[in-house]
Amino acid sequence: MIQIIPAIDLIDGACVRLTEGNYADKTLYFKDPLDAAKMFEDAGLKRLHLVDLDGAKAGEVKNWKVLERIASKTSLQIDFGGGILSEDSLQIVVNSGATWITIGSLAVKNQELFLTWVKQYGANTFMLGADVREEKITVSGWLENTDISVYNFIDDYLKHGIEQIFCTDVKKDGKLAGPSVDLYQSILSKQPNLFLIASGGVSSIEDIHQLNEIGCGGVIVGKAIYEGKISTKELSSFQN
Repeated sequence: MIQIIPAIDLIDGACVRLTEGNYADKTLYFKDPLDAAKMFEDAGLKRLHLVDLDGAKAGEVKNWKVLERIASKTSLQIDFGGGILSEDSLQIVVNSGATWITIGSLAVKNQELFLTWVKQYGANTFMLGADVREEKITVSGWLENTDISVYNFIDDYLKHGIEQIFCTDVKKDGKLAGPSVDLYQSILSKQPNLFLIASGGVSSIEDIHQLNEIGCGGVIVGKAIYEGKISTKELSSFQN
């Protein structure tokens, strides 16, 4: 059964959502993200995807105190990402209670450092983010495009023991227009044993059923919850 992973995106310590990664196009949902996290926990959900958008833009972790509060006041298993580009930022996130460290930009820009961390902390400590625009990797809070194929990117890191990879189609994110099923099917056809987490565009419970059917290990759900398209009760039906 597919794992449901609700998302909280952080700007200035608040729970927001961007549309297509545009920092100028944001919607405030919870002034206190802990309220959102407790809502998910009360629904029986086990995981949380916490994204420091300020950190992603700045290149260093900014909203670690939110992570610390949610980790200490809920039992959710949290993956935290955004701005983890240095040993200092990594240590802050580890010490603040994250279960997994989400790495995106660093895996593109400084593979040597990331692989040093993988050896030091273990590959299962990390969740790799593949943010994609037109099947190419995009970095720095979706502000910078690259020529790196998502398929090559994933293949490369699977060889180094990374087990969880979430793939966000930037063009789908925040639009509630359905996930990139074709992209995920294409990735899974090349790597059938990959624990692939779908992200971006989920707009209905039917979308989640479809992602489950094609073999996605998990799905990150954000705006659809906050806009009332999917209820936490519906999501709880996927929990074992």
